[in-house]
Amino acid sequence: MLSKFLLTLQPHFHALNLFRYLTFRAAFAAITSFLICIVVGPWFIAQLRKRRIGERTDKTDSPFLADLHKDKANTPTMGGALIVFAGVVSSLFWADPWNFYVLVANLCMIYLGLVGYIDDNIKLTHPSKKGLTAGMKFTAQSLLAVIIALTLIRHYTAGQDKWGTILQLPFVSIAKFIWIMPQWLFVPFVLLVVVGSSNAVNLTDGLDGLAPGCTIMVASSFAVLSYIVGNAVFSNYLFIQFVPGAGELSVFCAALAGATLGFLWFNCYPAEVIMGDTGSLPLGGAIGFVAVSIKQELLLVIIGGIFVAEAASVIIQVLNYKCTKRRVFRCAPLHHHFQYKGWPESKVTIRFWIIAAILAAFGLVTLKLR
Repeated sequence: MLSKFLLTLQPHFHALNLFRYLTFRAAFAAITSFLICIVVGPWFIAQLRKRRIGERTDKTDSPFLADLHKDKANTPTMGGALIVFAGVVSSLFWADPWNFYVLVANLCMIYLGLVGYIDDNIKLTHPSKKGLTAGMKFTAQSLLAVIIALTLIRHYTAGQDKWGTILQLPFVSIAKFIWIMPQWLFVPFVLLVVVGSSNAVNLTDGLDGLAPGCTIMVASSFAVLSYIVGNAVFSNYLFIQFVPGAGELSVFCAALAGATLGFLWFNCYPAEVIMGDTGSLPLGGAIGFVAVSIKQELLLVIIGGIFVAEAASVIIQVLNYKCTKRRVFRCAPLHHHFQYKGWPESKVTIRFWIIAAILAAFGLVTLKLR
């Protein structure tokens, strides 16, 4: 929005030509969202504390974890609203607000932020409840995913783009393999990616700074990927599918990374504020949408490997216990397993960050390994 306005003044001020470049706008989107969090954060946290919107550490099935996290009791929660606000505002300022992908990404953030808010609010106002039931949460997320899938199909159809539902494989160029997915399969596939990503980030958000730190790595990587996929020259050089208009998502992802970094300023150990489902659900959902839009869904499995591992640990634990009455991990999600082994919270978080950074770097390197 701001960039569009400034470009109208470009004939009079040639320096404003910088606003034509995605890299410039992405950088300023990250800076803007970061500064919004830093400036607004103290006031926002004070308001949460004033309204006694604090974390409930007693809502866990593990007495060990309840005792371990007792110091977090009453820490302001729902802080993820700050990420949603900063990310959406910054992306609308620096990206083309009417770009199809940016518009849907921001709507996705807002919708899932509201779902997360309802979930967090139930936990706070109903002491006997743990938020929305799994079925209600899954239904709300699935509704969004189906709408996104149908909207994408309509967008591809209107542009007569047969590549819209393709599936690309990491390490394989489009010249060697590309599969155009039928529309009936594309819808459940999008549901799997968006809902899976949203819940995976939600499961990762169990320690101070863990989910935000990993999200910064993933969002930054997808900012780079979006830029490449939206550039015909670079995408052709790297043998990946060119998606017209998707380059603007690099600005959105940069804004998301900047907002999450700003939130991490207050969420690092010991946390002054906790993200809650208000932040984790929209972060994961937005990343899932970006992956679908730029046709890099399978690469998300590599770059977002920490999120995948966290979600997989829960699935493995539940299935194995139901079948054998034995546990694979001492506790799930995975980060709690290491807490049970005696690792301090800060050590678990930082080591997961390190792994997330390595996976993000490796994911980007795969673009050249084709």
